[in-house]
Amino acid sequence: MDSVVSQPSRVQARVRPVLQAIVVLVPLLLVGWQWATDLVLPDNYLMQVPEVTRLPWLETKWAYFYLHIFTFVPVFLLSFDKNVHYYRKWKPLIPAIVIVGGLFIAWDVFFTAQGVWNFNERYFANIRFLHLPVEEWLFFFTVPFACVFIYECLNFYIKKDLLARAESWLTPLMGFGFLLTGLLYWGHLYTTTTFLLTGGFILYHWLFLDGTYRSRFYLSYLVALIPFLIVNGVLTGGYTEQPVVIYNPEEYLGIRITSVPLDDSVYGFLLMFGVVTLFERWR
Repeated sequence: MDSVVSQPSRVQARVRPVLQAIVVLVPLLLVGWQWATDLVLPDNYLMQVPEVTRLPWLETKWAYFYLHIFTFVPVFLLSFDKNVHYYRKWKPLIPAIVIVGGLFIAWDVFFTAQGVWNFNERYFANIRFLHLPVEEWLFFFTVPFACVFIYECLNFYIKKDLLARAESWLTPLMGFGFLLTGLLYWGHLYTTTTFLLTGGFILYHWLFLDGTYRSRFYLSYLVALIPFLIVNGVLTGGYTEQPVVIYNPEEYLGIRITSVPLDDSVYGFLLMFGVVTLFERWR
């Protein structure tokens, strides 16, 4: 009797690692194939982008550095408030940011070297390491640091899980939708990479990881999208004469929210979701 009862669990135990491997490896192999075979047109950068408004004080080599000040300093000062106590969360947060940020920096270095995007020397201090400006390295710390602060504030002040009912269908819909988009736009290196990796990670999260905080993360992402688009709007030329980050138009969707490529919002989603996942696991 015991052997009969335990048989389904044994089968499930065998199938689970196989399914995990498939969900992880298929997007990674597809992205690897695209990275190995895509021929990027060199020095093909788009300088003319939609403009929101012109801010003359950003016409300086310190423009990118200013963004880090405006992103990090207010959040750092608010970290010590008596309600959210954000500073108490730094112990699990910092390693999460470092690990996820390290992966994104490697991605960033490769895309810069390939000519998928580059950086306008007019707007940064012209100190590079592995092809990336120092300010770009800081991006992968200050932006997640600020976004997780928004996540924690919403968790504290909004007790009701507003998207809880929608999460059960929203998560698989996004996962398969992103994967499909990545395949449909095969040959656009930024789009394929971003959408396949994001779709794969969402499906892995849905199938194998704790889902109790997913809906709360989705809400925080929607809120964080507003300042994210402002900051990225500066980087992509919405408020300056030329973009700080210049893109190869052959390698992304070609759809912009003001001056921000739509791909950037998915890229930001993956960055934030990865950090929050490790943060929740370790705290």
